[in-house]
Amino acid sequence: MRPRITHPKAAVTTRATAALATGCAGLLLALTGCGSPSAADAPSSAASGDKNGDTPPKAQSGTRADTARIPVPHGTGSRVPYDFNGDGHRDLVIDDLVKAPEDSHGDDAGIGVVYGSADRPLDPATRQLLSARANAAKTGDTLPAAFDAESACDLDRDGFTDLIVSTDPPYNGIGAPPVPLQILFGSPQGLTGKAVTVRIPQKARFGDEWPEQPVCGDFDGDGKADLAVTASAGRVTFLRGPFTRTGAPRSAELLPDGGQYLYAPEPRPDTDGDGYDDLVTAARPHAPGQAAKGTLLLGSAEGPARPGGAYAFRAEELPSAPLNVTGTTRTALLDHGDYDADKKQDTVVRTYRGERQDLIALYTAGNTDEPVLTFSTALFLP
Repeated sequence: MRPRITHPKAAVTTRATAALATGCAGLLLALTGCGSPSAADAPSSAASGDKNGDTPPKAQSGTRADTARIPVPHGTGSRVPYDFNGDGHRDLVIDDLVKAPEDSHGDDAGIGVVYGSADRPLDPATRQLLSARANAAKTGDTLPAAFDAESACDLDRDGFTDLIVSTDPPYNGIGAPPVPLQILFGSPQGLTGKAVTVRIPQKARFGDEWPEQPVCGDFDGDGKADLAVTASAGRVTFLRGPFTRTGAPRSAELLPDGGQYLYAPEPRPDTDGDGYDDLVTAARPHAPGQAAKGTLLLGSAEGPARPGGAYAFRAEELPSAPLNVTGTTRTALLDHGDYDADKKQDTVVRTYRGERQDLIALYTAGNTDEPVLTFSTALFLP
């Protein structure tokens, strides 16, 4: 059994919602461990600006976000991915928010959500902070310290995307550890209320490793979102959707072939167009936007169980958010997704320096010269 560290995933990465790094010296990658290098390193020669680099692009004077918070608009449900409030607009999930100068050694603030809108691809004024204290489920009387976004899909088929998070429930080291994965359900108000623990039947578990690496997909082709989760000895726990509001899947099975790390194929989860989403297994962590090798498991009526051969994640050249700071900066891919409803994939990146300065930039499809929106995760600071 792998040793338990501060977090149930050790050097782990998933699709992202939001995979990002804030430096291996003190911050875990958003959906990975900090062992993965960033996708681009570049020294910045710009003079120091705002504390967190929250400055507009030179040719986009209107892109700076107002820091005033406004309510999340109510939706009625949609089929848009990552649409937590069901209003038909894609939302963005961000882990590892920047820290205040006086709290540089404190715990992470939580998970940030920026909601989409009809007026702009993302509206940083419409934002939400999720935390273990406010939103996590307890194990007995204990709240988890960790609360990290992993994957997102509509698990209960109500038209509102749900967020799967990983936590660090207490464990005495005897027998199978508790399930660290929780579901925070979407609603017309967005992600609200308390999460519930994912229920994995014992028959679908193997060994004494932590169930990790949840990947969403319709692996059995029935039109309902499923979850694939790691099990010990390279096996995969396949949880068929839909899920109940108590976190229970419709059924659960243990598949013999898998790997220590699980990912969705890029850019489409159904690689061969047969109506079943597929799964990538890997022996090492993969950071979005970087080259990596894995093995493809093809979806089927039995889940992601058919061998699909070798699989390669391709490296991509990322634009850098115009973070106005001196010193070395890093850029990581947060997401590819359709944020402006033109049916084309936009790109969201995060450029950062250390744990206290960052800038997130949204580039529309085909445009890597000037972002249409920039903001710092300092917006989530109290």
